[in-house]
Order: sequence, then C-alpha cells, then structure tokens
Amino acid sequence: DFNIYNASDWTITTIEAGSGTASEEIISGDGGILKITNAAGDNDSDFFQGKESFKFISGKPLFFKARFKVSDATQSDFVIGLQITDTSPLDVTDGVFFQKDDGDTNLDFHVEKDNTATSASAITTIADDTYITVGFYYDGGSKIKYYAGADNSNPPKLGESVIDNLPNDEELAISFGIQNGEAVAKSMSIDYIFVAKER
Repeated sequence: DFNIYNASDWTITTIEAGSGTASEEIISGDGGILKITNAAGDNDSDFFQGKESFKFISGKPLFFKARFKVSDATQSDFVIGLQITDTSPLDVTDGVFFQKDDGDTNLDFHVEKDNTATSASAITTIADDTYITVGFYYDGGSKIKYYAGADNSNPPKLGESVIDNLPNDEELAISFGIQNGEAVAKSMSIDYIFVAKER
C-alpha cells in the first residue's frame, strides 16, 4: 500500500523530452494510491524499481499481486512485475512481468531469462482509467500460473506458463512504470503491490 512514498526507496528512470515534468504523488484511496504522471512528450516515461530482493528458487513458491490503472489504455506502454534493475524496463533481459505495448489494449505476460522469453499474448484487455488486478504464482516446481481481472481480491486464473525461461540465477526487483504512446501526458495509479516467497 502506498500510504507513504519516498523517492529514495526506488531506482527511478525518467524521460522528459516534452513539456512539463514527471510527477509522483499519493492520492486518496484505501491504503493510499501512488499516482505517477509523465511529461507530455511522445515516449516520455517514468519507471520505478525497488531493491533486488526476490529470487526464484526451486521448491520455494512465490506469489505476486498488484492492482493498478492507467489513464489511457491504448496510447501507452506499461510494465509491472519482477525484473532485474534496468534503465529500459520495457526491454528488460530478465524478469516475470505483465506488459502492455503502445497501440493496443492487450495485456501480455512474460517469463524471461537472459533475453529469451516465454510469453502469453493478449491474456486480457484493459480499459481507460479502470482498475485491474494482476497476479502470478510460481509453484516452486514446473509452472507459473497467471491471473488478471477486475476483482480486487481474487482475479481469475487465465493460464499458466512453463518455466523454461525462469530467471532463477539472480535477484529481481519490484518494477512498474508507464511510457506515453503519443505527445500527451499519461498516468499510472498503483493501489498496491504484494510479493511473498517461501523461505
């Protein structure tokens, strides 16, 4: 929950080629909501990564869940999940994450190691300014199940992925952010991010 936001807790990568500046603020909502808004240039962006503190280990289940929305479901790119620290989160080499590309409303799911990915395209669609809850669950064995939907507590399971490209050789960070798909400022509002792993 984002009832407190400290920029120093995050590695932040920002592009501000257009007018204005990127901003981050806590807005009203149960538990607090972090709203990030880009400057107004095409491909201006604001991406956040925490400490690299989660590692996929055989026999140790891991669960990720997040609830968020974006102002423009079509003219934006965004990512949310676990990734290595990278200045280009939309083109990262290692991670397990949800991503939406510019020009469509399709949410994709990626399991990626050393720049080789197992991907599920268009697992669902998103809408302008509408919250969606996403999640994935690594069973500690051979599968990662992924979930997405409007239900804040229990989004439906949409599929599962094999772990051929599971990034199991390094720690990953909570990662999220948004990039404009046109020369208009876009925003992303994150209600919460939850990650837990068996130790």
